[in-house]
Amino acid sequence: MEDELFQQLMFVLNQLVSWIAAGAMVFGGVVPYIPQYRDIRRTQNAEGFSIYVCLVLLVANILRILFRFGRFFETPLLWQSIVMIITMLIMLNLCTNVRVATELNTKRRSFIATDSKDEEIKVPKKLFLDFEWNYFWLWSRFADYLQCVLAFTAVAAYVTYLLLDSTLFVETLGFLAVFTEAMLGVPQLYCNYQNKSTEGMSIKMVCMWTSGDTFKTGYFLVTQAPMQFWICGLLQVGVDFAILFQVYYYSRYPQKPASHTAHPTSAKAL
Repeated sequence: MEDELFQQLMFVLNQLVSWIAAGAMVFGGVVPYIPQYRDIRRTQNAEGFSIYVCLVLLVANILRILFRFGRFFETPLLWQSIVMIITMLIMLNLCTNVRVATELNTKRRSFIATDSKDEEIKVPKKLFLDFEWNYFWLWSRFADYLQCVLAFTAVAAYVTYLLLDSTLFVETLGFLAVFTEAMLGVPQLYCNYQNKSTEGMSIKMVCMWTSGDTFKTGYFLVTQAPMQFWICGLLQVGVDFAILFQVYYYSRYPQKPASHTAHPTSAKAL
């Protein structure tokens, strides 16, 4: 009787640990973006955060979801990708609204060209898409980002459907998903270099990136995961430390006067 009760207790504990681990897997990747989101809401300034980080994560997680059709992986990882996509869309919505509210240039940029006669929306007429690469992923409406994500998903899903029987394609798709995610910090690294400052970037976010990526890479090495996993993990950790070095360098050797001005609407932010 006591043995049966002990086994039931252990079963319940194992289930509880599994649920906690799954929850951490699903929502853990979102946590680093909470301080960055709050900083942007508070200052009404999104210049220090590279929205190309959102692009990288959207592409990586869409590819990972498609990869699951060719090779099954754990359901928590699938939900992690879905939650991350939603999070990046929320970040894009905030950054777009803040940028449009503060920019002086009233010229609007769109992903899909419009024939609107509204003079306030100065969108140049195009046959279909606005492929001015200087303004790619710098559009004026959140709807344009959403249209771009949906278009990419549709094309990638169609190609995946056609080539799903190809082992080479499926493996390449999985590698592209992992490698793209490993490039997560590169847009932020370049953004800091362009700005000659890390002002506006949440240091807490980068510290969480570094700790999470270091743990993940160590796990890959200890468990002897496939080579591409730990190579991409090491690359990701290296980029994280490069960003932290930028924080140290630009704080010790400022390249431009620090700006402490906030948008007048910042009083409404959290």
